[in-house]
Amino acid sequence: MKQIRNYLLASFLSASLFTLIALIGLYAFFDVIKELPRIGRGSYDIVAMLGYVALLMPGHAYELMPLAVLIGCMVAMTQLSASSEYTAIRTSGVSLGQIARTMLLFGSGCALMALLLGEFISPWSEQTAEKFKLDNTRSVVAQEFRSGLWAKDDNNFINIGEMLPDTTLLNIRVYTYDKEFKLTRSRFAQRGSYEGNGYWKLEGVRDSNIEPDRIRVETFSSLQWKSVLQPDILSVLLVVPEQMSAYNLKAYIDHLRANHQKTQRYEIALWSKLFYPLACISMALVALAFTPVSRRQGEMGVKLFTGICLGIAFHFTNRLFGHLGLLYEWNPVFSATAPTLLFLLAGLWAIAHQERR
Repeated sequence: MKQIRNYLLASFLSASLFTLIALIGLYAFFDVIKELPRIGRGSYDIVAMLGYVALLMPGHAYELMPLAVLIGCMVAMTQLSASSEYTAIRTSGVSLGQIARTMLLFGSGCALMALLLGEFISPWSEQTAEKFKLDNTRSVVAQEFRSGLWAKDDNNFINIGEMLPDTTLLNIRVYTYDKEFKLTRSRFAQRGSYEGNGYWKLEGVRDSNIEPDRIRVETFSSLQWKSVLQPDILSVLLVVPEQMSAYNLKAYIDHLRANHQKTQRYEIALWSKLFYPLACISMALVALAFTPVSRRQGEMGVKLFTGICLGIAFHFTNRLFGHLGLLYEWNPVFSATAPTLLFLLAGLWAIAHQERR
């Protein structure tokens, strides 16, 4: 059984790896098409564009891993069935349960790889890619509002007009309110750079202190400013929540909660990050459920096509639930885990049904 297990694992690995490379190549092609209009901005030439696309590939690998596992396992099992190797394996005394455990082992290995990609490699590569692109196009980070980025720090409402790739802040406005929500001070700074331990160095500062009978204005060439905002928090603006690490998501959620702001999108992304590797295990079991038992080409083709369509459906359903959960304010755990758990249960049911037959 050990030799058969190793042979099956090698077949699954080669087919899944080939599928993953093909899917990443397809996504990279679309990335190149999307970036072509930006060539010529600043120093963003073809070489820089290809470097940017290459940095996006780990993120694509993480996103496409479950689909690659499904298609790869199905292709490998279909090839084994077409060459009668699958029939020989079953007639030699290997049960469907033993094959399922082998596929479960392979899915677990892919889940571990997806976990490493999603927690360490993909967030770093995505952030590096965006910084690299911003440096070469001499752009600033895109903001959620036309007036720039808004953040809340205790009784301070902070508006940042622009954030450079090195997290240097430009056109900073800080509005301070008292406990009765009356504006007491308005501060403007032309530039801000992080010094460490929660302190920023502000340059070109103008303070407007609002007093009961007058507004007193003070100017400073430089000023030290303490804030809970740190580069690690601000850097999340460079990547979408789905590409952030679970650690950074948790830290940013805590920051939003401390300032009484909505965390729905980031909570959905966090739970998706935690449960997404299980999708590799689900897809491996679904692939076994769609393994053709006969050598008839019609049945093999239909099952392979149906399984691939099912994998693509999972890929988009997973995204759809995230958007629906954000739109209708569903429970973040439900929004993030429902597709994976449904496909896992469907795979287990299909295997049990196939065993009874």
